[in-house]
Amino acid sequence: MAIKNHPFFIFLFVFYTFMSFSPETAHAGSYLSTVTGGNWVVLQESIGISAMHMQVLRNNKVIMFDRTDFGRSNLSLPDGKCRFNDEIVKPKDCTAHSVLYDIASNTFRPLMVQTDTWCSSGSLDSSGNLVQTGGYKAGEALIRSFTPCDDDSCDWAEVTNQVLWNRRWYASNQLLPDGRIIIVGGRRAFTYEFYPKNPQERDNFTLPFLMHTRDRQEEINLYPFLHLLPDGNLFIFANNRSISLDYKSNKVIREYPVMPVGDRRNYPCTGSSVLLPLRLAGITNVTDLPEAEVMICGGAQKGAYIKSNYLHIYEQASRTCGRLKVTDPKPEWVMELMPIPRIMNDMVLLPTGDVLIINGATNGSAGWNDAMNPVHNPVLYQPDEDPTRRFTVLSPSKIARLYHSTAALLPDGRILVGGSNPHQGYNITGKPYPTELSLEAFYLHYLDPQYTNLRPSILTVELSGRAVSYGEIFSVTFVCSSYRLDLGVSVTVIAPSFTTHSFGMNQRMVVLIVVSVVQLSMFAYKANVIGPVNVNMAPPGYYMLFVVHAGIPSNAVWVNVR
Repeated sequence: MAIKNHPFFIFLFVFYTFMSFSPETAHAGSYLSTVTGGNWVVLQESIGISAMHMQVLRNNKVIMFDRTDFGRSNLSLPDGKCRFNDEIVKPKDCTAHSVLYDIASNTFRPLMVQTDTWCSSGSLDSSGNLVQTGGYKAGEALIRSFTPCDDDSCDWAEVTNQVLWNRRWYASNQLLPDGRIIIVGGRRAFTYEFYPKNPQERDNFTLPFLMHTRDRQEEINLYPFLHLLPDGNLFIFANNRSISLDYKSNKVIREYPVMPVGDRRNYPCTGSSVLLPLRLAGITNVTDLPEAEVMICGGAQKGAYIKSNYLHIYEQASRTCGRLKVTDPKPEWVMELMPIPRIMNDMVLLPTGDVLIINGATNGSAGWNDAMNPVHNPVLYQPDEDPTRRFTVLSPSKIARLYHSTAALLPDGRILVGGSNPHQGYNITGKPYPTELSLEAFYLHYLDPQYTNLRPSILTVELSGRAVSYGEIFSVTFVCSSYRLDLGVSVTVIAPSFTTHSFGMNQRMVVLIVVSVVQLSMFAYKANVIGPVNVNMAPPGYYMLFVVHAGIPSNAVWVNVR
């Protein structure tokens, strides 16, 4: 996509370069806060289901669901609604397997999903609606949707005029620059396809990489990690290998080095992955690309699933993280050691640009009762710190979050945590770890009341149209009672992830260029910001926009990027 007002965009970069030497300029957002342990709050003792899948929506609600063949949940459907196509509960199941959670009111209501969503995948589309794909048995080739609303009228809808080419069980999704969603892999599905479908074009492509990374005994390539790169190609990681794929022509552009140390990273040796924040500062030409770096943490040794599932031997999980600068001419993995071994860990991008590693266990693998020793402590990873100070162990939760647990960033900066079900049905008294129906919030150090004076509060986002446009300037007005000119601000946009099985699909963070910050009154300021360069940096859709001052983020406002 061409950048709008191309000459004006170049002028802005020249202006930005000039401003960077001025004492009035906005800095990249230096830290003043000190990392402390944070704290946990139980939001709901029970939402009636186990949050196996989780998606934050553009109206500050969160949709969560598990699977329809778990048996009866602890939450009834309203108005006498029932499902009559259940494999487990005969002749009908009148309980919910999905809920809609309201962040502001800390309340939830049941939703009715018709077909089995077990181990399915999803993504928000460019309109901010959830597109949810695949699952199990009757649901394995189906497409579902959920359109957010501000009353209680919205519910799950089955897409009746399109189905998937292949069964998609343990697949992964990614929103693309053209607004389509790519769906990759799944159990014995060595292909990828797109939604929505164009009946005039080929839509299902074989991907030999998925065959080559499949282990005959353990698979280890399910829920592949997908990241859209700044050049528009797709990074795909499975097992311990990765490629850059031109999905339009079905060509592997690049094969990256094998991740060292021998640990495996995908289900059932489940680790997690993020694309570290894309930083646009310093780009002086519209054709330049920012550095893109993938980070992968956790997992297990090959054979861990066989040992845990059949022999009840629970090997220690991986302690390693690897970072790969995929845009380097000759990229090499840089390996680091976590303070705690982890399998089934989630990785959440924070508004500060840091990464939270949360949930999981120290021994075993993913699967039914295949892990032991829950990791109750989250770990904060600060990518730009000295290597000896990047990891910080944070305060523990009292609740074990193992197989089928989830975590997601909320617009207020908290981390919503739910799920955990190592059983093949609802077993809330199961030993050693029960089916977990609760919801928690983790409050990071930056939410501590001692930083209230440093915390920005967004008043308005001033746009030339109704959206943040690519390469165009817009303004963010905020108040801050103790603004520090020497620390400056950063403005970031974060795409909310579809989270399941320890991978946040579509999770993405872009650090925008702050051209200047103008003081309007004693406590009010206006940041002039350049939107994402193009659709490859930030595919069209809804993002959480944060202002970060001294390492303290504001509450987010939702913006439509297009």
